[in-house]
Amino acid sequence: MILETFPVGPLQCNCTLLGDEETREAIVIDPHDEIGRIHRRITTTGLSLKKILITHAHIDHVGGALRLKALTGAPIYLNENDLPLLQMMAAQAAWLGVDSPETAPPDEPLNDGQRVGLANYPAQIIHTPGHTQGSICLYFAPLKMILAGDTIFAGSIGRTDLPGGNPEQIIDSIHSRLLTLPDDTKVVPGHGPTTTIGAERKTNPFLQ
Repeated sequence: MILETFPVGPLQCNCTLLGDEETREAIVIDPHDEIGRIHRRITTTGLSLKKILITHAHIDHVGGALRLKALTGAPIYLNENDLPLLQMMAAQAAWLGVDSPETAPPDEPLNDGQRVGLANYPAQIIHTPGHTQGSICLYFAPLKMILAGDTIFAGSIGRTDLPGGNPEQIIDSIHSRLLTLPDDTKVVPGHGPTTTIGAERKTNPFLQ
């Protein structure tokens, strides 16, 4: 298995590459920026990209998805509740003072309970609205790992003051969908260091 998470772009979004060394197939989660770097890593490891998975449609997570698709042909997956955010990409870019990236509707939806990932490393989609209405997490049970997007961070939670955000909803999503997972589940958030479900249950001040 090849599993690499590295921050990309000005907001240091955690982009994750997961590859199967047996089948040579790979997925990429949240390729916001530095697409050339991501593509080089895929090609130098001899992998073939099969899916581009987006945890939510904020510019710092989805901004480079279409460019990576153009290089690899891999389809883009996104929860369709975030289509309104995708359609306001120019406004999102204006918030940050950057150029608006080209975007397009996803090739496939990501729905709650759906199985995605790779044959040997499957993931279950957990819909966790609150940061955005289409926010999802990818739970890789065999790896004891969840890619949490911007729903939960080490010691914090996702902001809810942008369009589609809801503070009560994100707390409910975390308590009812994420804190039910085993304590030793590794959490890879959309920004910042990794943590565990157990650590956040005990110490995250937003969840007490």
